[in-house]
Amino acid sequence: MTNISVLNQKGEKVKDITLSETVFGIEPNDAVLYDAITLARNNQRQSSANTKTRSEVSGGGRKPWRQKGTGRARQGSTRAPHWYHGGVVFGPTPDKNFTKKMNKKERRLALKSALSYKLIDSEMLVLDKIELASSKTKEAIEILTNLKVDEEKTLIVVDKLEENLILATRNLANVMLLETEEINTFDVVSADRLVITEAAVKKLEEVLG
Repeated sequence: MTNISVLNQKGEKVKDITLSETVFGIEPNDAVLYDAITLARNNQRQSSANTKTRSEVSGGGRKPWRQKGTGRARQGSTRAPHWYHGGVVFGPTPDKNFTKKMNKKERRLALKSALSYKLIDSEMLVLDKIELASSKTKEAIEILTNLKVDEEKTLIVVDKLEENLILATRNLANVMLLETEEINTFDVVSADRLVITEAAVKKLEEVLG
């Protein structure tokens, strides 16, 4: 069984809790983790690059010169690919689809692998709760400073989003705030530190365990 310290917002130890080995203590599967990250990055891609084929560029309606008798090579259109201002052969189009798919078991395994790595690398902090008296960013920075993660890329995971917490963290470029339902492999791997509440840990163990 894996134990981890639970801290309060001041960075002080409150108690120890036991984490589920089926969620936070598995042997990470690097192959599935790689596939999940590739899937996330591919699905973010926007197919906006576009080129015109010879049928789409303007001009080229008339045959440049007659077929025989000129001594030059025969040409059918001035918009063939080898002509200046001609169409592009096999160029990128917005129709290209970069999305990939992954089955549910693999997605769960990838997320559990990412969470296990955070625990192995000591990059995971568990808080008893996160409560803000106001929506001021200064209050959120104070908590991050107490936890010594104010200068790192931090993922905060809570069981339920509260308005004060949303407003206080939205202007912090190095902080991402997610509910347990929104947590995903890519965001976990991308963060330098994972700060998660005790309630969110229990919720993840119920869903993934």
